[in-house]
Amino acid sequence: MGLGEIVPAIFLVAVFILVLPSFINSNLKKKVFFKNLGIWCIIISTVMLILFFI
Repeated sequence: MGLGEIVPAIFLVAVFILVLPSFINSNLKKKVFFKNLGIWCIIISTVMLILFFI
């Protein structure tokens, strides 16, 4: 695992940590929370797949 793979992964984790508090505050209902969490998982998975294949 080279530096070119580690830096984007660290960037994604940092963005997730910065967004997480307001994400939880705006999604106090379980149904809305899991819907938005699923959307975030799809977005992060797509970005990671794109970075993996580049």
